[in-house]
Amino acid sequence: MNMKRMEPQVNKTTLLFATALGLALAGCAHITPEQHPPVRRDIAELPADIKLAREGWPDAQWWTAYRDPQLDALIKQALASAPTLDVAAAHIGSARSALSRSAADLGIDVDGYAGANRQRYSGTGLFPAPIGGAWFTAETLRLEARYNFDWWGKNRAQVAAAVGELNAGRAEYAEAERALAAAVAQSYFRLQGAWARLANNEQLTAAQAALVQDKAKRIAGGLANSDEQRAAEAELSQIRKQHAQLTADIGREREALRALTGADSGALAGLTARPLGSAAHARPSRLGMELLARRPDLQAARWKLEASLSRIDAAKAAFYPDVNLTGSIGLDTVKLENLLQAASRTLYVGPTLTLPLFDSRRLDAQLDGARTGRNERIAEYNQAVVDAVREVAQDGVQLQGIERQITEQAAATGTTRAQLASAQARLAHGLADRAATLTAQLALLKQQDADLYLQQVQLLAEVALTNALGGGYREEAPTATASK
Repeated sequence: MNMKRMEPQVNKTTLLFATALGLALAGCAHITPEQHPPVRRDIAELPADIKLAREGWPDAQWWTAYRDPQLDALIKQALASAPTLDVAAAHIGSARSALSRSAADLGIDVDGYAGANRQRYSGTGLFPAPIGGAWFTAETLRLEARYNFDWWGKNRAQVAAAVGELNAGRAEYAEAERALAAAVAQSYFRLQGAWARLANNEQLTAAQAALVQDKAKRIAGGLANSDEQRAAEAELSQIRKQHAQLTADIGREREALRALTGADSGALAGLTARPLGSAAHARPSRLGMELLARRPDLQAARWKLEASLSRIDAAKAAFYPDVNLTGSIGLDTVKLENLLQAASRTLYVGPTLTLPLFDSRRLDAQLDGARTGRNERIAEYNQAVVDAVREVAQDGVQLQGIERQITEQAAATGTTRAQLASAQARLAHGLADRAATLTAQLALLKQQDADLYLQQVQLLAEVALTNALGGGYREEAPTATASK
């Protein structure tokens, strides 16, 4: 008896699915493992021997602590119209546009199409009469939609990278504001310091000129020699040279303020000299992660690093198959009067599977580039952390040293003032000549110049420390969750 062999019946859909699954698994390119990736540096602590007047972080508008309306107005004007902020704002706009482009890939892409064409078919071609040799007009209305499933998170990683760049741009804008406010304050204090020292220098010049005249009278009376007069004249030349330098410093700082605030040549004409003061400067007892949130440049470096980590995720996702779904619905006819009839409708649905079968070299290069970019961002972040802690430590040490110098200088000034009072008393009782009084007066004016210089240096150091501590900045943005 003949036995008929029974062949198994395989469902075509199952076979197609199995084939697609096999191709998908086979199409996954091999991801090269990474050896010894770099790590982020932790925030270091300040030396324990840095002690200032008080502890704390600067306020958002730290410059108002100086109670100087001129300074407040200058910083306000700079933050409103300085050209340096326009560059940072442009970077934010570019990052926002990149985010919009990346986010557009996550949704459904829908396009509308309408077209018409008129064509004559060959009478001796593929189509016989009545089609051949006749003219036909084709009208089409179609709505197309495309959707990427993004199973491996490639598009989401690209969006995360764009978000990181946008947040980095915002932090860089805050960094530009921080640097600008500090630059305006330091230039303003240098200007006020030069004005104060110039006023003291004018008194010093008058006293030294009087001493020169006194030496000339004493020489005429045979009470002194010409060397004493020459020494007094040389000292007068040195004082006048300082006057010229202070005058140049005033002009330079005016131009610096004009450039920083974006003002015209006459906008700073109303600035007047004010007594040099000081604000209650401080540094926190501990830095830790708080410095990361307080420094906009560290936040910018961190967000750039997060963006680079997301680019690695996107580069890894490119090793896996990509699945897209495309569909369209519309109307198509060769007679315009039939365009809106049900018989003219068209419908198309088509999934697309893209397999990276022979693309491993390009994908490896992309992944290697993303990893290299991440390594650069980590190195930049680590360097920024080291620089930030160093700046706080150096500025704290400098300010601490200036405080000690001011204490010693105050004692020296007090002693010199007492010497002048004694010389004036002796002159009043006829126990000393005018030259001794002028000499004591000159000594006091020189000590006062040292006082003013130290006050100016203290103000500059206060602003530098405030700037190193973040200038009142506080980051509130959520932390990115990109993986390595």
